[in-house]
Amino acid sequence: MKPIKNKINHILKTELNGILYIVPTPIGNFSDITQRALTILTNVDMIAAENIYHTHVLLKNFKISNKLISINQKNEKKQSKKIIEKLITGKKIALVSNAGTPVINDPGFILIKNCHKNKIKVTPLPGACAAIAALSASGIASNRFCYEGFLPNKKIARCNLLQSLKKETRTIIFYESPHRILNSITDIVNEIGSNRNIVLIKEISKYWESIYHGTSSELLTWLQKDKKNCKGEMVIIIEGFQKLSGKKMLTQQICHTLNLIRKEISLKKTIELTAKIYNIKKNILYNYALNHFKE
Repeated sequence: MKPIKNKINHILKTELNGILYIVPTPIGNFSDITQRALTILTNVDMIAAENIYHTHVLLKNFKISNKLISINQKNEKKQSKKIIEKLITGKKIALVSNAGTPVINDPGFILIKNCHKNKIKVTPLPGACAAIAALSASGIASNRFCYEGFLPNKKIARCNLLQSLKKETRTIIFYESPHRILNSITDIVNEIGSNRNIVLIKEISKYWESIYHGTSSELLTWLQKDKKNCKGEMVIIIEGFQKLSGKKMLTQQICHTLNLIRKEISLKKTIELTAKIYNIKKNILYNYALNHFKE
């Protein structure tokens, strides 16, 4: 009888508890908010907000009046306990960040983890997320990707992270701020490579929204040309590492160089010299030579 009694108690406890709603908010354009999000923000008992003033502006725009409670990086541990206590009594609470989907690089992880520990229902709403929006418009493979949040502030830590991702085959997503973008792209050029395809998407859904495509070195040059290019909220999308086959490695420039040198010196010396110039394996050049040169 005891297992059945425990199960009944568990069900009753779950039903008596409240609900925590994870509510995405617009990342720039207020029109992007969903009708379901507006309904929940209107009808919950209170809203747990990363920034009370910021959320007040959003609510005022939609003529919503509701109680706000703060939960941010500094007070999350303490506030989570208070919110859990309210949820246990049956309250319904919405969690929002300043913009986008809560918890994605924003406070809320501790609260949600404690909700699961206390058998409190957590209901996520679909909605705005800068990383996903940027990825969808990047033109870079989106079937496999890894999200890395903001790059570290300090150069050594940043370079170490980038070095560890140099041979990551999935598409890589970063967030970055205007005052660090030049340093970060410089380190990406040095640690990941100057020719890696990269996309910088700024101010998503806002009036100044823009998308820049190019190699990492081209992006760095573009940013250095005008300080205005470094402004705005940014998402960096980097193409994953691709192990090139022999045919792909032999660019038109390499083949042209090989043909020019071959006219002046022996095939063996031609291959050795070209291999050194382009840091390419000699056997790849030999295979090409066998099919294109006549002794």
